[in-house]
Amino acid sequence: MHYLIELINQYGVLLVFAWVLIEQAGLPIPAFPVLVVAGSLAASGEQSLAMLGAAAVLACVISDMAWYYAGARYGARVLRVMCGLSLTPDGCVAQTESAFDRWGARSLIVAKFIPGFSTVATAMAGATKIPRRAFVAYDALGALLWVAAGLATGWIFSGAVDLVLDTLASLGHWGMLLLAGVLALYLARKAWDRFASRNDRAVVRLSVQELSAMMESGQGVLLLDVRQKKLWEQERILGASAFESIDWDAPSMSAYRNSPVVVYCDCPSEVSAVIAFRKLRSMGFNQVFPLGGGLSAWRQAGFEVEREGALDPAPTV
Repeated sequence: MHYLIELINQYGVLLVFAWVLIEQAGLPIPAFPVLVVAGSLAASGEQSLAMLGAAAVLACVISDMAWYYAGARYGARVLRVMCGLSLTPDGCVAQTESAFDRWGARSLIVAKFIPGFSTVATAMAGATKIPRRAFVAYDALGALLWVAAGLATGWIFSGAVDLVLDTLASLGHWGMLLLAGVLALYLARKAWDRFASRNDRAVVRLSVQELSAMMESGQGVLLLDVRQKKLWEQERILGASAFESIDWDAPSMSAYRNSPVVVYCDCPSEVSAVIAFRKLRSMGFNQVFPLGGGLSAWRQAGFEVEREGALDPAPTV
């Protein structure tokens, strides 16, 4: 443990830059505690606060720009990869799409303060074609606020941070084992949450083959894309309507309460589709099915998709 503290003291700026860069790239290693420790060291004069802040903000912008361009080039496929890296896929998908629907690029200002959201917000900005200048401005401001919060916390509570570090140092190898144990428990809990979500037997998923057969038979399936509307406009299953465009209070919707309703997304474990499933069931829709594998499974099976242009209106009866 003493060696680790010496490493932070000696390579503080470089270590902060690398740690933040790796976390913002998508790996589940919390960087905020490192900023807090760095702020504490700056308060004692062992590190330059300005250099630490500049290194952390630069790391954020570099990583975020890379994901922005990846999202702009590969669209929803990158979002699926990013959500796969996230330890909180429910927050990753649902919170990100909801925030972008309401705030657009401005949501990047607070993205790094919301677990699960920051993981994919930058890629979604590219996928939804937010202008580059707006992205850079809001992303840099968000990074500055996040970094400042971490460093300021360490600076203000430097006495308490020093006490914790001294205690861990006095424990020697046991201090390292304690930190490793806490991190292992955190990762195990998140992994269990993902496993439980993926294996929720109460939610019956429809296969893409079953959906295709239902559509060909003319059963009158209500097919809903629960992703952000901008992503629906770019690519969607043939005949799908955007979930957010539906007026659920319209008289025409009552006809679907006992008819098949299929909801799909393009995220790990169909998390967003499962959330929509539960919402619709609570509204009185009795035959709701998330689509297993979502848009990716439909595309990979060779079934027809629509792309920008020829947008379908909300369904009527």
